[in-house]
Amino acid sequence: MVKKMSTDKLDISLEQELNDLKEQGRAKSPERVIEKYIPAKGESGPRYKLAGSDSEFIRLNSNSYLSLSNNPQLLSAADEATNKFGVGPGAVRFIDGTFIHHINLEKRVADFVGKPGAKIFNSAYTSNCGLALAISNKKTHWIGDQLNHNSIIRAMRFCNIPRENKGIYKHNDMEDLAKCLDKVNPGIERVVVIFDGIFSMRGDYAPIDKISAICRKYDSKFKDGVITIVDDSHGIGAYGDLGRGTPDYCNALPDIIVGTFGKAFGVNGGFAAASKTVVESIRQKADTYIYTNPLSVADCAAAQKALDICDSDQGLDLLRNLKLRTAQFRQGLENLGRESIPGPHPVVPLMVRDTQKTHDLVKYLFENGVLVVGLTFPVVPKGDETIRFQINACHTVADIDYVIELLEKFK
Repeated sequence: MVKKMSTDKLDISLEQELNDLKEQGRAKSPERVIEKYIPAKGESGPRYKLAGSDSEFIRLNSNSYLSLSNNPQLLSAADEATNKFGVGPGAVRFIDGTFIHHINLEKRVADFVGKPGAKIFNSAYTSNCGLALAISNKKTHWIGDQLNHNSIIRAMRFCNIPRENKGIYKHNDMEDLAKCLDKVNPGIERVVVIFDGIFSMRGDYAPIDKISAICRKYDSKFKDGVITIVDDSHGIGAYGDLGRGTPDYCNALPDIIVGTFGKAFGVNGGFAAASKTVVESIRQKADTYIYTNPLSVADCAAAQKALDICDSDQGLDLLRNLKLRTAQFRQGLENLGRESIPGPHPVVPLMVRDTQKTHDLVKYLFENGVLVVGLTFPVVPKGDETIRFQINACHTVADIDYVIELLEKFK
């Protein structure tokens, strides 16, 4: 019998690498497993039960800002689509894996964000990577915010942009953005300026109106102009007068919008919305679109229903409650004399500025039925240790009061 190969030697090396991550403080904690959802009742919003615990938890670490993932209308839409076409597409898009639900969702999200067209992906992460492949050539220069999401950083690497064709400007520093544009090689044909709409660790937003104004000043210098891209994954649906996110709040529309259905809309998947020509370039050139199965019809139907809800009185009511609960929580922190980063978004950071105290507070909240995310060095610089609270539309006045009371008691 031929002896089977094994990963024994590889395992030894990987164990050392994993130990290095632990020593550096970069290792992820064991994943908690949600095993039960408990619907809202009386003055309390939804609760969750975790494997190995008898407690019921409030989630203040969820991206589901509008609390739509358990909405009966979304569940019904997903069920109906699944019963018609099955649970999976059976192929990639260009080999007859495109269903009417994919087309309808692309039209719907393009209309929602005010663009001529859109392409949907499995995630916003793959949207960013695919978009970068679709619009880059050897004479493209990319400029990004210092605090951009990992998916944007990976996208810039994914399309093999040389170091000399990259620029990074200080977070939300418009003077530094202009300096980056000044440094672009004259032989460059197109410049891409890309940024998060909401910076998810901080809850602050990119001033799209100011970014666009600066980029317009440089547009004529380059053959293909200066293209602005916002990844508004945490913004879209979660704030702005009409829930359109950062472009809505700033009253400025960038050239291309990347987003997700997996946060405020409560479903799964991502998209890139732009001109019809950019969208066709994605279809022809984006590896992360071409060579992988698309979303299920259930995801598409549920996402489209979520967009419909957002455009209705029901959606505006959810958005209104989200704003009220966010304001209530921010006011509660202020009343306690706790430090935060100002902003309109339901990501509300509590600046703890001490690693051990951050760990202690996360543990204390967990022991009292509240799930949050603690951010410590090296994820954030020393002195910037933070607990990120994420308010959702399902949270009640009583829920927020309870958490504020817990924070008041913690010393």
